[in-house]
Amino acid sequence: MATLPDGVVSSAGEEFADLAASAGLFLDPFQRYILMHGLGERADGRWASFKNSVWIPRQNGKGGVVEALELGWLFLTRERLIMHSAHEYKTAEEAYRRIRELVENTPDLDRRVHKYWQANGEQGIELRKSAGGGRLKFIARSRGSGRGFSGDKNVLDEAQEITAAQMAALLPTMSARPDPQIWFFGTPPETADAWAYDLKADGEAGADPRMMHLDWGTDLDPTDPEHRKQAAADVDLWYACNPALGGRITEEFVRGESLPSGLGDKFMIERLGAWLPRLTEGNGVIDLDLWDQLADVESTRTGDVAFAVDVTPSRDWASIAVYGLRADGLGHLEVVDRRPGTDWVVDRLVQLADRWDPVAIGLDIKGPAGSLVVPLDKVGIRTPEDPEAPRRGDLAIPTAQDVAAACGQLVDAIAQQTVRHIDQPEVTTAIRGAKTRTLGDSWAWGRRISTVDISPLVALTHARWAYEVRAHLVADDYDVLSSVL
Repeated sequence: MATLPDGVVSSAGEEFADLAASAGLFLDPFQRYILMHGLGERADGRWASFKNSVWIPRQNGKGGVVEALELGWLFLTRERLIMHSAHEYKTAEEAYRRIRELVENTPDLDRRVHKYWQANGEQGIELRKSAGGGRLKFIARSRGSGRGFSGDKNVLDEAQEITAAQMAALLPTMSARPDPQIWFFGTPPETADAWAYDLKADGEAGADPRMMHLDWGTDLDPTDPEHRKQAAADVDLWYACNPALGGRITEEFVRGESLPSGLGDKFMIERLGAWLPRLTEGNGVIDLDLWDQLADVESTRTGDVAFAVDVTPSRDWASIAVYGLRADGLGHLEVVDRRPGTDWVVDRLVQLADRWDPVAIGLDIKGPAGSLVVPLDKVGIRTPEDPEAPRRGDLAIPTAQDVAAACGQLVDAIAQQTVRHIDQPEVTTAIRGAKTRTLGDSWAWGRRISTVDISPLVALTHARWAYEVRAHLVADDYDVLSSVL
């Protein structure tokens, strides 16, 4: 997919590519293509594009384009301030190390440098006044704001992680800068309601004449099993989506990625740049407007709690949630931990159980989290010895009927406004993307048919259920023990 800016009469792309070559950075044809169109100039000498949106699978050479841009801005057009931001500090730091090495190993460029610096979460290069005095800064974007990472020229790496709040803060700061540009580089987001979908929509529609949008990703739907099967076998598609395939990326390696033991269901997203279908509406079971109204970022629970854990079908994410009551009697919903993989879950549950002495830990053994039963048993978190007299911290394992009841009870609690939550984005995303499956005469959350990770929502559902079925049972026992002690 290519949408190019209007009014281009010339381009600085070749000059930027030649400078990069002088520093030992030789660009591929597709990298030069990006520069030629993104650095197109109008008749008045200004940049034809203000926004440049580039989406390409990993390891294809995106970094080379970024480095060529930043070298050119520093040493050719002599920009006063160039900002390179990334979602994570380690990504920004690695980008700094690469370009510093290019400059230091090129005597004609290195002699123009006043200083290199790396301190207090920032890295950068500053040129001598005789060389223009320009600065190139590398930082990690702050969690909620775009302020503080705006320059005359801006590279936003890991653009899939950008939030609407960050963009609302960033764009106005560029309005008074002379001939600014902003470049987005990324891969498809993990969540189907990310801000990047707005950028993609504008680019594909050609809505902004001052925008370049390039996306090497396939249009196939990564949630469609038939499309996944087709993509795994279509070698021509692999080449179309990966311009570096046959060079820095080998066909043999991609073939291994296409197997179930490789990237599996993630192959289309990670290697072919496929975007998840965009979320525009919720699941219809939970009113999203009402859910937003129930947010209370200062909500805290008092007294007893129950935890629950859930794991995605692909086992790439797991979530632990907690439920308890607030001082005003309303329920408190919160995801206390969510991380990739499952190897951390048992240790984390032991830590939480030791600290909070929960009334129960909910776990659906018929779901993906069922594999945790054995390792949990080994650390003392197990099913009750006497089902009629469970102890604090024992597992609460729902039947199929209980799972359906738990889902309905959570939805009812939200509709009746008897719960509050702390406005966690991962939970809202799960609610928006969750689909339901038939379970007997009722329904339950459908992990395998949902387009996003719904483990935060499932864990919350089971945590509330575990609290409701166990709190009154173990509370009485606890009171008796306390009086004896």
